[in-house]
Amino acid sequence: MRAAQRPLLVTGFGPFPGVPRNPSAALARRIGRLVGPKIGGLPVRVLVLPTTYSAIPEVLEPALAEGPAAILMLGVATRAKRVRVEAQGRNRTSRLFPDASGRIAARLTLEREGPAARRTAFGRQGLAILRRAGVPAVPSRDAGRYLCNATYFRALREGCPALFLHIPMPPRTARPARPAKPRRQGPQEAMAQAFVEVARGLAVRARP
Repeated sequence: MRAAQRPLLVTGFGPFPGVPRNPSAALARRIGRLVGPKIGGLPVRVLVLPTTYSAIPEVLEPALAEGPAAILMLGVATRAKRVRVEAQGRNRTSRLFPDASGRIAARLTLEREGPAARRTAFGRQGLAILRRAGVPAVPSRDAGRYLCNATYFRALREGCPALFLHIPMPPRTARPARPAKPRRQGPQEAMAQAFVEVARGLAVRARP
């Protein structure tokens, strides 16, 4: 399959314990609506992953088997204050935190014969794109020990341009008592627009 026919895959996550509404799912879908059917010549596919370990073989791997040209992955970091640009996925997990189905990881490594970590080559460029767009973003070398790290580690095995972005929880806002005046673009929309530019950069990087 030619690179131009292979999709740019955008992923987010569904709910998990403590986060009944995962903002990464809404953001992934918003990116899909903003870019339309293609970006940088690549068709776009949006995939919301169940926050379960079974979703890796059952949902993510079939999408990876289609041979995406590039991958943009989104997840939420509940304690983060800024967007975290993840440099790597590590071959590790934790048996302390159950997934959305109540299951815990079967072991402390994701792949018995896998490397200690897999790294992206797009981290610095992705960080620069976000900062140019005015989105507060920081580099990170630790994607955690939960499903965000597990899916990133697996996706990086494909060898195509890939990046994982951890987003903060959006602030809670009270519903206005009366119609508000039109506002400028809010921070969540600005973030979505900036992530579109990250996706565009990945698409360009994926060109042969």
